[in-house]
Amino acid sequence: MSPAVLALFAGLGVLLIFIGLARTPSRNTAEMVAQRLSVYGGEKPLTLEEVELQRPFSERFLRPAIERLGSIMSRSTPQKARQNLMNRLDLAGRPGNLTPEDFAAVRIVAAAVMAAVGLLIGLLLANPVYLVISVALGAVLGFYLPVLWLKQKVDARRAEIQKGLPDAMDLLVIAVDAGLGFDAALARVTDKYKNALSDEFAKVLREVSLGRPRLEAMDEMGRSSGVEDLHNFIQAIIQSEQFGTGIGKILRIQADEMRRKRRQRAQEKAAQATLKMMLPMVGCIFPTLWIVLLGPAALILMKPRS
Repeated sequence: MSPAVLALFAGLGVLLIFIGLARTPSRNTAEMVAQRLSVYGGEKPLTLEEVELQRPFSERFLRPAIERLGSIMSRSTPQKARQNLMNRLDLAGRPGNLTPEDFAAVRIVAAAVMAAVGLLIGLLLANPVYLVISVALGAVLGFYLPVLWLKQKVDARRAEIQKGLPDAMDLLVIAVDAGLGFDAALARVTDKYKNALSDEFAKVLREVSLGRPRLEAMDEMGRSSGVEDLHNFIQAIIQSEQFGTGIGKILRIQADEMRRKRRQRAQEKAAQATLKMMLPMVGCIFPTLWIVLLGPAALILMKPRS
């Protein structure tokens, strides 16, 4: 055979090889390894539909439905109202990773559910007036219950920050006196404690690591937290940085002040305990004593005379 024919056959062979590779479906290495392991394990690879069905019902249906409803409602919500709601969700610790749109959708869904409950109650009462009243009350109650729940979350988180602040201040003083920098001391607090205050410090450290100025991040944390003692502490730190005073002395003064304030709050609550005990005593204990002491005399007086 001539060299030209051999070259032609070689070119056709290379062409057929490239055509075969082009028609072979492209799969990444992870998929190929997973499929081979499943074959050796005797299990068939799951399809996309099977993987989707394995997810919880809340993630497959409820969450996407709430997100779609929230996106529709966000179009008519002012930007300032969305920002205020976002701040409150941040103060509450972002429960359930809710966004302002998701929270608005949750309010609508809760109103619809409570209205349905009111409708059932009205149908059981079999009165048109009660039916209308129960539906209206259920809708209003369902619409405002998430707001009350969010307020309770915010108050609980603020109380947790207030409670953990003195202990965090003591650890900051010890860490700074041991030679650590302020950022390293904050990192030590986040490693030692797992509460709302450590979450706020961890957020500040993440923002600083991403390039945000430390004083700016701390100032925003103090203003958005809503805790006066934390805000005063942050302002003292900012002033010490601006005027060049020692951070250790400022931390020691703030720690003593936090301890004194916590002791005062405990004494105030102890002083209020006697007043708070009056209501259960008057409403529960005294009527029982009157029944025990005056009951026999009342029975004697009520007994008919022969």
